[in-house]
Amino acid sequence: MILSVVDLHSITLPQDPSTLSDNIMEMTATLLACGVDPSKVILFQQSMVPAHTHLTWCLGCICTMARLAHLPTYKEKSANLKDVPLGLYVYPVLQAADILAYKATHVPVGEDQTQNIELTQDLARMVNKRFGDTFPIPQAIYTSSEYARLKSLRDPAKKMSKSDSDPKSRIHLVDSPDEILKKIKKSVTDFTAEVGYDPESRPGVSNLISIHSFMTGKSVDEICEEARTMNTGQYKLQVAEAVIAHVQPIQRKINDYLDNPEYLLNVLKTGAHKATEIAENTIEEVKVKMGLQFRKKYAQTQQRTNK
Repeated sequence: MILSVVDLHSITLPQDPSTLSDNIMEMTATLLACGVDPSKVILFQQSMVPAHTHLTWCLGCICTMARLAHLPTYKEKSANLKDVPLGLYVYPVLQAADILAYKATHVPVGEDQTQNIELTQDLARMVNKRFGDTFPIPQAIYTSSEYARLKSLRDPAKKMSKSDSDPKSRIHLVDSPDEILKKIKKSVTDFTAEVGYDPESRPGVSNLISIHSFMTGKSVDEICEEARTMNTGQYKLQVAEAVIAHVQPIQRKINDYLDNPEYLLNVLKTGAHKATEIAENTIEEVKVKMGLQFRKKYAQTQQRTNK
């Protein structure tokens, strides 16, 4: 398995440099705290592997602007921007390069990323057709779990997302107990006091029940039975308590890792070295097939000339 802290994707929108570097370390610490074992998984910082941007350019030269403009994620993220950065426009191509650089066969994706993985598949087919078999066609892995579709605390019609402009819409693993409590207390529900699970007509409170179920391992029916004498205001306090209890052990591990930045950096550098070995082989193959690098017979001729 290959996991990347995708810092190049993060700068498609403005970032404070010091905050970004802190976020990279925090994300690395979080992955390790959640059980990622760097001895079994290649974990690296995206920008440490130049092959990603190299392959992005090669793929970008066969991908049309019209193809990118129709992607819903681009439309959504650019809707409120007066001037759209080029990076935001072409980030799906970088995303494709992230996958194809390792000739990945399976990629875990959210349902909202379906069209982006389809773009990756199309680009792989285009390269294979024009330049000969190079890439396997990566297949998307979708989780069937309802927890993969947790909704925004502020707008239950949308998914909970780290890229949401409203920080109150989501819960971070590093949020303090007070922050978690405030976010859940302010979460959008409805005007019905009783606690009940009905994602269609009561998406807000149903989202809280899903979160509660994930945190405790209890079924939706169990939770609804336990909360039948509560109103939604009282129930929010119970959800907050469950979330805090679940994330605190993870937070302690995160803080332990953050106290050792040298170790985190070593994990990223070691992972980048392993990732580079794989990705550079792919780039060399692509360069030869696209005519950017001498094929073997020309390389041998050049060597004789130099002698």
